Amino acid sequence: MKPINIKEKLSKFSKNWHPHQIAVVDDMQVILAKLKGEFVWHSHDDEDELFQVVKGTLYMQFRDRTEVVNEGEIIVVPKGVEHNPQTKNDEEVHVLLFEKLNTAHTGNIQHEKTQTHYPKI
Repeated sequence: MKPINIKEKLSKFSKNWHPHQIAVVDDMQVILAKLKGEFVWHSHDDEDELFQVVKGTLYMQFRDRTEVVNEGEIIVVPKGVEHNPQTKNDEEVHVLLFEKLNTAHTGNIQHEKTQTHYPKI
């Protein structure tokens, strides 16, 4: 029951596409991640995901469009919707995510970027 400083937590890691857990709220986890480049097309069959852009601009690709998510904005990806987060122009984007504890990083897709453990910081 203490404040969590997001900037301080972000300073504790540098690797892109490696989420870190900073809090748990009931059956939801609060995650920080640094993103750079393109991720992996995937979906989550049973879980929604909320992305909040802390720094930079996120481009959330869907099969029929791309949504631009600016710093200070959020986007919710509903369960079952295929998506692929990416950044442009070599920009590193910092995001805060809310998702269920059992949400698989890349859904049913196994990829070199897939993480199975989110370190707690």
